Amino acid sequence: MFGYLIHRLLVMIPTLLAISLIVFVIIQLPPGDYLSSYVAELQSQGEAVSEKKIAFLREQYGLDKPMWEQYVFWVFGMLQGDFGYSFEYNLPVSEVVGDRLWLTFLVSITTILFTWAMSFPIGVYSATHQYSWGDYGLTFIGFLGLATPNFLLALVLLYISNTYFGTSFGGLMDPKFVGAAWSGDKLLSVMEHLWVPVVVIGTSGTAAMIRRLRANLLDELQKQYVVTGRAKGLPQRKLLLKYPLRVALNPFISDIGSLLPQVVSGAAIVSVVLSLPTTGPMLLDALRSQDMYLAGSFLMFLAALTVVGVFLSDLALAFLDPRIRFQGGPSR
Repeated sequence: MFGYLIHRLLVMIPTLLAISLIVFVIIQLPPGDYLSSYVAELQSQGEAVSEKKIAFLREQYGLDKPMWEQYVFWVFGMLQGDFGYSFEYNLPVSEVVGDRLWLTFLVSITTILFTWAMSFPIGVYSATHQYSWGDYGLTFIGFLGLATPNFLLALVLLYISNTYFGTSFGGLMDPKFVGAAWSGDKLLSVMEHLWVPVVVIGTSGTAAMIRRLRANLLDELQKQYVVTGRAKGLPQRKLLLKYPLRVALNPFISDIGSLLPQVVSGAAIVSVVLSLPTTGPMLLDALRSQDMYLAGSFLMFLAALTVVGVFLSDLALAFLDPRIRFQGGPSR
């Protein structure tokens, strides 16, 4: 077990390095850089551009150096907690992100908990009551959730919350708390505004998870060991919880590695519609303006979530399912 953990941790290091190289190449693919876009914008507005000033800024930001040197500087800076400088905001990336990163974590974790809390009982009920009216109704709702675009659901919930609950959404908190220090009132305001983005972002994931859990559990309930246990008179609850449900939970655990980055990246459009102060809109703006260090930091953040999530899901799967072993080789 200990050797497996060390091996996986060591594998994560070259994986993240390879991802960082790919991310850096991707953010360098568009022609020009932020300063080129900035110069073009000034010229389109009829403003004069000083070539000396542009050359000075290019040298100051290291954009005149070879690409490999820029990459090495960026990677070693991240290892020391320096994620680079945001050209558009004229601030270090760590200061630009600020509360957005924590609010993104809050929305993401709450959405995942909502997804699990909704999909787990509904999936179990649909599998144990196959072809019942409840199964048909929940299946219809699940397909409806998969087919409804998130931004459309966001607009509908905005109207409902404003009309029936008196909550005006335009962020994750009341405007008076924006930029203020964290307090009990600010936290309550965030909780009041949190349910709409959580429901909107989590709906499609919940519907997909219900279908997967239902299919896996139905497959397990038809296997020979379940049939034998039922023939021996085992109680239905014990027969369900002992092995079939544990095995059917594998998609819940295996999706940890992909669910976090999917929630963060998939919430970008919803964040724009709801004016949420999360990382999604900022990432879109950074990609459009070619703010390379800000965009690269966000992409590395998503990559780190994926790598760490896969590591945690593999460990949880090995503990949950006795058929999964840490090492290969024939079993005795």
